[in-house]
Amino acid sequence: MNFQSIKNIDVSGKRVLIRADLNVPARRGKVMDTTRIDRLKPSIDYLREAGAKILILSHFGRPEGEQNPEMSLAFLIPTLEECWGCDISFAQDCIGEKAQKVVDGMKSGDVTLLENVRFHKGEKANDPDFVSQLAKLGDIYVNDAFSAAHRAHASTEGLAHHLPAAAGLLMTQELNALDAALENPEQPVAAIVGGSKISTKLNVLNNIVEKADYLILGGAMANTFLYAQGADVGASLCEAEMKDEALKIMETAKKANCEIVLPIDCVVSQELRVKAENQIVDATNIPAGYMAIDIGPKSIAAYQKIFEDCKTVLWNGPMGVFEIKPFDSGTNALAQTAATLTNAGKLKSIAGGGDTVSALENAGVVGDFTYVSTAGGAFLEWLEGKSLPGVAALENAKKAA
Repeated sequence: MNFQSIKNIDVSGKRVLIRADLNVPARRGKVMDTTRIDRLKPSIDYLREAGAKILILSHFGRPEGEQNPEMSLAFLIPTLEECWGCDISFAQDCIGEKAQKVVDGMKSGDVTLLENVRFHKGEKANDPDFVSQLAKLGDIYVNDAFSAAHRAHASTEGLAHHLPAAAGLLMTQELNALDAALENPEQPVAAIVGGSKISTKLNVLNNIVEKADYLILGGAMANTFLYAQGADVGASLCEAEMKDEALKIMETAKKANCEIVLPIDCVVSQELRVKAENQIVDATNIPAGYMAIDIGPKSIAAYQKIFEDCKTVLWNGPMGVFEIKPFDSGTNALAQTAATLTNAGKLKSIAGGGDTVSALENAGVVGDFTYVSTAGGAFLEWLEGKSLPGVAALENAKKAA
């Protein structure tokens, strides 16, 4: 990928507009998860030490172009200061006099958080006038928000055409990890895809079978493929209307020499609740009234063997209803196997999208994977093989000196 990193440019004394994703989980003005804030710290530290004047751009919520006090970024200041270990100023707007006044008073190494960019309709519209007003505040544009890179907004795409542009350390890390997962991976490659519906992941599945050696399926998604092959899936969640699409994907996979791996056995129950009565049955013959809610021990062992034979694993989606114990067993077992192989230097493991991060946190292995992306929509669009506007803009941007 042809993009410039902030480590390749001189930022000393320069005003750096850095697009971050601070759209963090919050409740009653309190940040509930600092993962995105923590992951931004290396870029902030680097820019401060290099003597930049750092101006942070971000969105929060969906104010739809209106000045909504409930979606102001001001509440983040105490958390940012605690996580980053530095003082942070706040500008009550991201453009105009209020922003300019704060920027004019900055010294090298200072950090300022600008108000929610989505308070202006020009952000989502990628309006040239709004982009110009943002650009007036900075000398260099840095995009460190991969999770927002699938949006062609003013602060994620437009600015890269107005200022010399570079990728932040987090963006660089993310793009390198994704490149190692599908574009230039160590082979063999296994992609494990779970979740409830193939209808929401058709493009993902069609793209992956062209690039991976194995496509391992779990969750309710696997039921649709089993059903398409004539299996009795009982009362399991299944998209019967997607039978033909499932068969098409299997045909595409066959032509691409990608083996689609389906559950051999599964854990079934008549109800979804903690410690519900359950049993293990053949995945192709689920009793009437029972639903598959996790993969069984034979499936776990088969999937683990594939992991051991591979050099790269790409993970998207759980194997069962991991939110309800003990139906997180399949997901946990596979996640822990991937983590062990990764720690032993035998596997590169890249995960992200949807419930994946929560599932890996539940398994206690997030820190043991090679890379876990916190991006949702952007990660899935990348899995679909789409060009992401924020990334494409960096690749085509004017290089910073």
